[in-house]
Amino acid sequence: MYYLLPFRFDRIDNNEVLVNEVGDFLITPIGTAKRIAHREIGTNEELYKDLISSYFISEIPIPYLIDNLAARLRTKKSFLDHFTSLHIFVLTLRCNQNCIYCQASSKECYGSLYDMSKDTMLKSIDLMFKSPSLSITMEFQGGEPSLMVDLLLFAISTTQEKNIIYQKEITYVLCTNSVNLTDEVLSICETYKVLISTSLDGPEELHNHNRGKIDSYSRVVKGIEKARNILGIDRVSALMTASEESVNHPVEIIDAYIDNGFHSIFLRALNPYGMASQYADWNEYYDRFIVFYKKALDYIIDLNKNGTYFIEEFTSLILRKILTPFSIGFVDLQSPAGIINSVIVYNYDGYVYASDESRMLTEHGDNTFRLGHVNDTYEDIFYGRKAQEIALIWANETIAGCSECAYQSYCGADPVRNHSTQGDMYGFRPTSSFCKKHKQIIQHIFSLLINREEEVLPIFKRWINNSVG
Repeated sequence: MYYLLPFRFDRIDNNEVLVNEVGDFLITPIGTAKRIAHREIGTNEELYKDLISSYFISEIPIPYLIDNLAARLRTKKSFLDHFTSLHIFVLTLRCNQNCIYCQASSKECYGSLYDMSKDTMLKSIDLMFKSPSLSITMEFQGGEPSLMVDLLLFAISTTQEKNIIYQKEITYVLCTNSVNLTDEVLSICETYKVLISTSLDGPEELHNHNRGKIDSYSRVVKGIEKARNILGIDRVSALMTASEESVNHPVEIIDAYIDNGFHSIFLRALNPYGMASQYADWNEYYDRFIVFYKKALDYIIDLNKNGTYFIEEFTSLILRKILTPFSIGFVDLQSPAGIINSVIVYNYDGYVYASDESRMLTEHGDNTFRLGHVNDTYEDIFYGRKAQEIALIWANETIAGCSECAYQSYCGADPVRNHSTQGDMYGFRPTSSFCKKHKQIIQHIFSLLINREEEVLPIFKRWINNSVG
């Protein structure tokens, strides 16, 4: 006789994947979950020992080492200890590109109507320093933030001065399209050790198509090289966004990253915000994206087998949740959700939002996730009525369709995405593109671990060790 402990399961490739409360998993024959539930597992079976040691069953109602399980759960949720660590400052909505999938609803590159004022910046910085987190990332976004050189310098120098009192560890990140990386901008980055996060969508024709500019690729590549020469190669990273056209070119996109000296790629799908929200058939798009992702990952695995070290970053994040006891800082894979808990956005106009996607909604008249204004108190913004409403439904442990999902421990909650695509923050998992994408990717990773373990596990472990280090 044994007692059941909480676990969930799914069937993959004629196997059952059992997953417990802290994300430990066992690969077992189909029918194992039923045998466990019916108390049919014999004490002489090897499986019995695995189930006991991994906290799927217990010989007493409360296991002797239950505190060990609790400590592991605390480790998984340790991102909550620090509260908001990523603070995003939208310096302007003005931009010098014309991306077909722009999520930020950027404006033409003239006038100052959509620029943040120094007064708003000062008040935003004061709110940032009220965060209890000892380590803070100050991220500058747009539009194109490099158009606001004076405000960029003002923000960093002011933060440096104030930090003499607060003594926080601060990381600066400039999110830029790299077509306007002037000597002045890069001098600021060099002086204050600012990281460059740029965007490259693949080979020249595809990148130019996505950006709506015939010279975008050449200018971006030139900007990346210029930044590397001044700041160092490890100070410049890039993201890609898979447009409708991009999903037809997985190999070409990866080759373009390698040709441009990158050792990793983040395969990022379109999100339903800003101009990208106008895409009509999201179900069809995500079906195509999953095919794109699988082909790209297979190609990346082959590259690694043949001696080219190259990481797919989203896969690496999920693997870290599956194969290690550590938490990760990626907002989309957190529960409770990363909004407010991990990230906050100070918009150019002084309004404060729960996430970057939240402020994108407001450009279309939807202020659901507007938490307040920089003139408000920290308590009113971070603990006010709106934050409390969101907090009721931001943990996948309590959401129907997530609470019983085998992959709950590896996934996250996204009230903003639910609201944007389904009309309410709670959402409906069977028709959720967020759920569909994450579940199919996680299932594919498990399929690789089951069917190609000897081939892929050494590669995956190298990726994880790189991300942990």
